[in-house]
Amino acid sequence: MADLFFFGTLRHRPLLELVLGRSGAALKVQEATLAGHGVYQVVDQPFPAIETRDGAIAEGLLVQDLSPQDLDALNFYEGGFGYALKPVSVQLKDGSSATAEVYFPEPGLWETAESWDLDAWVRQWGALSLRAAEEVMAYHGRMTAEEVARVFPSIRRRAAAWLEGQARPGDGVHDLAKDVIVHQHNRAHLNFFAMEEMDLQYRRYDGSMSPVMNRSAAMAGHAAVVLPYDPVRDQVLLVEQFRAPPFIMGDAHPWMWEPVAGVIDPGETAEETAIREAEEEAGVTVLRLEPVAQVYPSSGALAEFIHVFIGIADLSDIKGGGGVAGEGEDIRSEILSYDALMKGVDAQIYQDMPLVTAALWLARHRGRLRHKGY
Repeated sequence: MADLFFFGTLRHRPLLELVLGRSGAALKVQEATLAGHGVYQVVDQPFPAIETRDGAIAEGLLVQDLSPQDLDALNFYEGGFGYALKPVSVQLKDGSSATAEVYFPEPGLWETAESWDLDAWVRQWGALSLRAAEEVMAYHGRMTAEEVARVFPSIRRRAAAWLEGQARPGDGVHDLAKDVIVHQHNRAHLNFFAMEEMDLQYRRYDGSMSPVMNRSAAMAGHAAVVLPYDPVRDQVLLVEQFRAPPFIMGDAHPWMWEPVAGVIDPGETAEETAIREAEEEAGVTVLRLEPVAQVYPSSGALAEFIHVFIGIADLSDIKGGGGVAGEGEDIRSEILSYDALMKGVDAQIYQDMPLVTAALWLARHRGRLRHKGY
């Protein structure tokens, strides 16, 4: 049996219980502190790190009598992020001390900033972290901690997308607690995207429940799409890049003309993503955004929700672009007239649905945009 001191996100009891797979009533937990150490926010990350600091005191939880199975689950959850257990002596509320182990990061692994606040973290990241941990722990025993850590940013994006979906209002007609019954939920595959399947029933229009059906979905999260448009020159900018899914599907034309697009990171708005991606992929500075649609591009198979925009821009002033090499992007762009765009739409040469959606919206609103200008 082992005793561990938790200083960071695992101080949040619901997260600790989820990772261990058992309730707090079955855990031997008490508050403790670790002198000579402080807990600090990791720069650009939603978690803290512990560091040796003179005069600092790290608050945390001492969890005792953890089983080998508990340690295996904890090492899987923490192990892929450069953390390793080291022994320390912690102080208890009654003034006594106890020996425990702490997950310390590799030296120099993280850049830290201000002191970390657990309550503030729970408010901002608690729900997302619980959802992400559900997906992570579903692969315990099936993947290594390092394999999961490599795709953890996409797990976090899907968790944020799920929470946003839960926050959207229902249709006012169906009660999901009664009108959909999930018999089994299986997370079948994990990579940059994931595949999930459910055995479920839904209420039919005659009031009866459907038979139990097995359905799958490719889990992609939320994305922002922006078609740059210059209302003064009446021009648009398209980007072209190789897309693996059409190639895997057998399509002889896997290089796709598209608007600028990118996945939405947690804590980032769709508008911020659209502006950032326009800079990265095309070197375009978006002056303002015109919302086009919020849609599922293929609701029968793909769990991706996209925010489509027209991005008003001066297309005579383009700097950089081409994508992010570290993400495997190799992108070229082309500026063409509005008339050329619509000829392509009418000739059905474009295979990307968000591009066609944005182009048809532009056809309806072009006069207003040209009158308004930049």
